[in-house]
Amino acid sequence: MTSLSIDDPAYACARDEWRRANLAPLWESPTAHKVAGDGEKPLVWAWSKMRPLIGHALAMSSPAAVERRVLSLSNPRLGEHGATLGTLAVALQSLLPGEVARPHRHSMNAIRLVLEGSGAETLVDGKACLMDFGDLILTPGWCWHEHRHPGSEPVIWLDALDVPFHDFLGTSEFQPGPINAPMQTLADDVFAVANMLPDGLPANPQHSPVFRYPFENARRALAAAPTAADGLRRVRYVNPQNGAGALAFLDCSLIGIDRAVAAKRFRSNTHVVCCVLEGEGSSIIGGETVTWNARDIFTVPPGAWCQHRASSAEAKLFVISDRDIFQRLNLLREEIDPA
Repeated sequence: MTSLSIDDPAYACARDEWRRANLAPLWESPTAHKVAGDGEKPLVWAWSKMRPLIGHALAMSSPAAVERRVLSLSNPRLGEHGATLGTLAVALQSLLPGEVARPHRHSMNAIRLVLEGSGAETLVDGKACLMDFGDLILTPGWCWHEHRHPGSEPVIWLDALDVPFHDFLGTSEFQPGPINAPMQTLADDVFAVANMLPDGLPANPQHSPVFRYPFENARRALAAAPTAADGLRRVRYVNPQNGAGALAFLDCSLIGIDRAVAAKRFRSNTHVVCCVLEGEGSSIIGGETVTWNARDIFTVPPGAWCQHRASSAEAKLFVISDRDIFQRLNLLREEIDPA
């Protein structure tokens, strides 16, 4: 057998033969034996910069834009329409008074976190969910949903979907309206009393029967939450019927950061996007300092050490991640720095 080196002209011929046969030498792969997320920097979308740019989207009058006034938070490594981070596709969507987004459904799960305005509503399987600041609205996979705005001011919210995960699996499907089947939902009052559920309720372990989580309730729960091992207070949005996450694949939580408490460094192999709902502060992520204010959005790449600090008396961060996927696959790794 003739010996080949990478600099040998014969090696180039061998490479061409491999490529024609749909073969690729692993030793040339830039990602072979690399840690996922290694060297990836946090991305930041400051509200002070985003809000004027959203104004351009609000000014659009073309039918396609009116139906979907959405600006994707794109990762420069992945192109304009790639994932924001890992399995998460995050965007900013807006709706003007009098506008509607027609009924549709898809296999992908989605959440809406209201950042500005009030008076709009999302209908999920026919159930009306008001949209006020800080509210979390769920649109689980294959649930019919539509948006309408009978109010008087623009409403802007953060969208997060597990589109990249479904794209990878080949399970991305979309179905436009009209809705052609009756839907059954339960009033939120059925689940309003903590630790009590009526007997005999139909259950869906893949998503919560509650589609709207008001910010006032989340804020109250966070105020009562004890300090966790990393020095933060944290509550998770859950399915009241089984205590699991409110949605499959998309994990949502609210973090409280007190200025008087020094949070410890924490890292996870999951993909995390944070949105500041209240307060100001900073986060050291992978050795880089990210300073943030209300409504700012930033990413925490997998494997990056992260430490949050509040410069106001208290700050609240909404956190969306794919932690549930990692947990289901027995791949979740998390660590708190004991120092």
